[in-house]
Amino acid sequence: MVQKTCFVTIGATAAFDQLLKAVLTARFLEALHALGYTSLLLQYGKNGERIVQDFEAKAACGQEQKHGIEILGFDFNKLGLGQEMWSVKAGKDRAEGVVISHAGSGSILDALRIEVPIIVVPNTSLLHNHQVELAEELAKQGYVVHGCLDDLPSALGDSETLRQRKQAWPPRQHGADPSGRGLAGVMDEEMGFYD
Repeated sequence: MVQKTCFVTIGATAAFDQLLKAVLTARFLEALHALGYTSLLLQYGKNGERIVQDFEAKAACGQEQKHGIEILGFDFNKLGLGQEMWSVKAGKDRAEGVVISHAGSGSILDALRIEVPIIVVPNTSLLHNHQVELAEELAKQGYVVHGCLDDLPSALGDSETLRQRKQAWPPRQHGADPSGRGLAGVMDEEMGFYD
């Protein structure tokens, strides 16, 4: 059987319970199933385990449905999320899936480097929030899908379209070698800023 994984990360520094709850709804799990997904892997942080346990308990007694999706989760990986990100990439007996992430720059860059579709969902409850701006700009440039908590099934469909027109990261618009500009050149190139 071919595996297809949706990996969800809420990040390491701030709770994002709303995202966890949104991906455990019947509507979202039905959308995953309809698009051929077989598993949902959740990086739920230090406080999110309870949300997943509550869902599993309800599913065990028939109050919730998994729609054929295997649901796995963990709090944090001290070695980073590289292995989990790569579990979404196509391989032997594995179809390419999707990453759903808070709009933290590190998680976004990791997914872009691996060249898998990514749905970026800003955590709007954060103070001094830059996440909405980042998600909007990267979506405008065609690198990510800007997802909203209340319509993640639609974002899943949009990620299938994104998969077809995937752009390489980092963008190469000018062909210049930034290595002569040190760290600033590398960062400018990585973030898509050009002279």
